Amino acid sequence: MTTLFHYLIFPGLLFALVVGMIASWIERKVTARVQWRVGPPMLQPLYDVMKLFIKENIVPEHAHYLTFAAAPLISFVSAGLAATIIGMSIFFPSSGFQGDLIVVAYLLVIPALSLILGAAASANPLASLGASREMKMVLSYELIFWIALIVAWIKTGGLLNLSLFAVNGAVGASVSGAIAFALMLITMQAKLGRVPFDAAEAETEISGGTYIEYSGPLLGFFKMSQYIMLVAVPALVSIIFLGGASIGKYVILLVLIILAENTNPRLKITQCLRLFWFFLLPVGLIAIILATLGY
Repeated sequence: MTTLFHYLIFPGLLFALVVGMIASWIERKVTARVQWRVGPPMLQPLYDVMKLFIKENIVPEHAHYLTFAAAPLISFVSAGLAATIIGMSIFFPSSGFQGDLIVVAYLLVIPALSLILGAAASANPLASLGASREMKMVLSYELIFWIALIVAWIKTGGLLNLSLFAVNGAVGASVSGAIAFALMLITMQAKLGRVPFDAAEAETEISGGTYIEYSGPLLGFFKMSQYIMLVAVPALVSIIFLGGASIGKYVILLVLIILAENTNPRLKITQCLRLFWFFLLPVGLIAIILATLGY
């Protein structure tokens, strides 16, 4: 019963969802103030989800129903499970298991893959274009994400247990660790689908792209996945590169996300590919070499 409470309530699914909603509200409020708007009330993210869950699900006539409907659920479950494992490693370190870092890394890519499948299954041309863009984004930033993890793995002597990273000290304090941390910050923005890496959604270009055909509870599950990811990804970065997670470290990373979102234009998908493959990839390989040499 206690285990079920930890996974569903604290520090699991419900806790991550609530914190994610608060973080989303802060993000929207700051963005509004930057644009000289008042911004939403604090409970607006909750209102958004509640509104979606009382609306009707509308499935496109030619969509593959099973894939279209399953994608948001898979996204929500995988994001929630990743956040739960991360939360357990923070609040209950003894509950961790060897290799939980690898499990979390795999779980965090599933929401993006689910979004691709769901958009492709909708039989909408704009959604398919968004799915194509999202696929290219995943192929570009995931490699950099894993390179940053490899640097951390080398610097910690082969650690794969999240709860032990805080004991081992901040990986970002070394030269190679600092480079990997910088790479991870850029990758974090892409994983969260925030500007400048939001080409797959791009409301002004393709009307929401991957989300264009979703409505009602199915869109609600995608929304909740986004809230949870806004907690899980920065928390993971904090644990690995900043010597453990804390409220202060999370707030700093959230501020960096908001600053990047409000000070950058949207990149074209070709620009994203060039950035990750032709600039960040060589930098990441240099970081691996430096880590191997002990720097």
